[in-house]
Amino acid sequence: MRQKTSEIREFILRLCRNKARNVAAETARHFGISRQAASRHLHALENEGKVESSGKGNVQTSRIVPLTERTWHFSLQGLREDVVWTENLAPLLSDLPENVRDVWHYGITEMINNAIDHSEGTELTLLYVRTALDVEVQITDDGEGIFQRIQRLAGLYDPREAILELAKGKFTTDPARHSGEGIFFTSRSFDSFTILSHNLYFSHESSERDDWLIDADLDIPGTSVILKLDNDCPRTMTSIYNQFTEPDEFTFSKTIVPVRLARHEGEKLVSRSQAKRLVSRFEKFKTVVLDFAGVEEIGQAFADEIFRVFAAQHPEVSLTPVNVSTEVQQMIARALAVK
Repeated sequence: MRQKTSEIREFILRLCRNKARNVAAETARHFGISRQAASRHLHALENEGKVESSGKGNVQTSRIVPLTERTWHFSLQGLREDVVWTENLAPLLSDLPENVRDVWHYGITEMINNAIDHSEGTELTLLYVRTALDVEVQITDDGEGIFQRIQRLAGLYDPREAILELAKGKFTTDPARHSGEGIFFTSRSFDSFTILSHNLYFSHESSERDDWLIDADLDIPGTSVILKLDNDCPRTMTSIYNQFTEPDEFTFSKTIVPVRLARHEGEKLVSRSQAKRLVSRFEKFKTVVLDFAGVEEIGQAFADEIFRVFAAQHPEVSLTPVNVSTEVQQMIARALAVK
């Protein structure tokens, strides 16, 4: 009975994560219980301060509410990410499962360290929000902006190309001090990982197959990284690392690259220059999984540059296309058939 109560209330909380209408009725339908019984569970969550409802009857809306909110401001000069973690974040997360704390420890310290070493800003702001389901932390600096900085230092044509490089992994503008793994592994450790900088918005969701980006309506100064994780997430850092290592190895040797990030807005993937942009630094990996989700067709030159030219020059790199349409598969086959 207690387990059933827990399941029902977690279901209600997840409905309320995004402001929901008629929660009791939906819960009653889902579990095959009476509307009155479902309402009692909803009222219990309201009384505990976990959910807030407004309106009556069929127009009642409910939403999950923060249990704890904190904001901190730090000078980046002389800041230490381990001290910020130990003194500010760790105490607020101490009751969570060890694997969840480990993910938070990794992500928080990596993202703060990036701001310290790379942003060229002066101030860092942390916003912490905890609900009955999850925790969200936003890390914001007032620096140059991550995409613009990578564009400038790497000599890229467009800041969107910076997102492609981050999605590949092993990219850093400071190889003496950084391996380029921080953002890659952080983005794959959390349920939701978002970077906002100037007019670009890059996100990776654990439930989605690929990374994606959009142009934001606003020009957001500096860089904001938003991390979100369920309080009972089963994921471990070891499981994340294992996804991107070859059997019997302990190095970051495998990556999954969303091919659609190689195109600029409105483009089709047809040229050799686009392909060269995509395969840049692939030689750092043993296995590259090319995810063609969202790409319905590619050009002959694009396919030839990847699957014949690059493959011949780097036979030690295994290229594995996934989520390919019939049109894409035919073009890949055509490239492989050329001697």
